[in-house]
Amino acid sequence: MKIIYTVFWFCLLSACATTPSGDRRLMLVSSEQMSQMGVTTFQQMKTAQKISNDARKRNYVECVSYAIINALPDQWRDKQWEVVVFEDDSANAFALPGGKIGVHTGLLNVAETPSQLATVLGHEVAHVLWRHGNQRISMQMLAQTGLQVADVMSQQRVEGSAGRQMLMTGLGLGAQVGVMLPFSRDHEKEADRYGLHFMAAAGFDPRQSVTLWRNMEKASAGKRPPEFLSTHPEPENRIEKLNKFMAKALEFEQEAKAKGLNPQCAI
Repeated sequence: MKIIYTVFWFCLLSACATTPSGDRRLMLVSSEQMSQMGVTTFQQMKTAQKISNDARKRNYVECVSYAIINALPDQWRDKQWEVVVFEDDSANAFALPGGKIGVHTGLLNVAETPSQLATVLGHEVAHVLWRHGNQRISMQMLAQTGLQVADVMSQQRVEGSAGRQMLMTGLGLGAQVGVMLPFSRDHEKEADRYGLHFMAAAGFDPRQSVTLWRNMEKASAGKRPPEFLSTHPEPENRIEKLNKFMAKALEFEQEAKAKGLNPQCAI
């Protein structure tokens, strides 16, 4: 209860920012900080992990990624995005503040069509646009430091190893680069909803999102689940929620088709 009141007062003191859907939420770290952290972390990942040299896979992932990026609002579409395919058997993908997208080659075995891959990438991009990482960091800062966070806010920086770890966790990355951590249920639902809108607005088929999650569940049958599935909870009712979002997504797809948007992405 004490944290709830603290959040309330920080909002009154303008520590909250507005999401693309118009909601005001606690965000104590500047967008510039988050972007810099995303850029730095992505560079570390490119150094530590093997980048795919398969031109067909790279071109395919870039085709799907930039189709979604080009359908984003101007302020996001105009950013300098970077898309990298990592040689990794795990079925995973992520997006980081600063315009960074990473896709593991193993995801291409589960996301069998461009629209299925677009489902995953739209979801991850939605996490970035709704600044879920910043929100998670902000709640950690409140929980760990209480009112002392005001000092951090005034200095506009997060220092030391503890601060770096806080930022890494907020980005969806663990203590070791590349280890994904789950967002909250609310963040996941929001990313599902608006990610579906993004991929449909790019001209992809949102109905393929249901097939994608069925593929994810099938891939986890009798063995360790795909990394993307294990770090994105509630698979049992995800399809049900997607179906609730489907009517609006289909409207976006129809509008995209009317504009001539029909991504031709293939390996």
